[in-house]
Amino acid sequence: MSNAYQLIPKSREKKIILTFDDGPSRNLDKILDILKIEKIQAMFFWQARLLHSKRSWKRVLDEGHIIATHSFKHPNLTKLSYQEQFREIKKSIQKIEEITGKPVVYFRPPFGQYNQETLLAAKQLNLTTVMWSLASLDWKLKNSPETIVKNVVTNLEDGAIILLHELEQTSNILMELIRSIKTQGYAFGVLPNSAKK
Repeated sequence: MSNAYQLIPKSREKKIILTFDDGPSRNLDKILDILKIEKIQAMFFWQARLLHSKRSWKRVLDEGHIIATHSFKHPNLTKLSYQEQFREIKKSIQKIEEITGKPVVYFRPPFGQYNQETLLAAKQLNLTTVMWSLASLDWKLKNSPETIVKNVVTNLEDGAIILLHELEQTSNILMELIRSIKTQGYAFGVLPNSAKK
């Protein structure tokens, strides 16, 4: 697997990417509100089974964010055969593209678990696999949300892809997190939405 964060265009600014897994959730609009206030684009890796026409998918696209796939039902793909992995990922692409009308370019395997067959299936489906370089651990920190900010800010580096989730605790600290990152001199970006060959 290539380091997807090397795809960030080089510039004089230090840049990072915010990514949100496991949506679309009921916290999506609050997250989008904060991103809009702070004028930041992000990437959303969605479980396609959670996406339906009444979700705020159009707002996500209209405000310059990227919708990517995180599979259909969020299984551990390494426990599936190649054919099962291929079908799972393909089904997720079809669902997202059917609703949004936009091609899916990026893929992140559930739990960050993958094997060579996962990567082959993604490649055959013309997807770029994107992992992360910095985990916020937000899914573990419902009762200690301030630690989410600390986990990220103390481990920042140029080109980092930050793993977040569409969780309540994450939406509650997102503004503080973004402003703390900005204070460290970082700008925000997304991967180009034109990697599909």
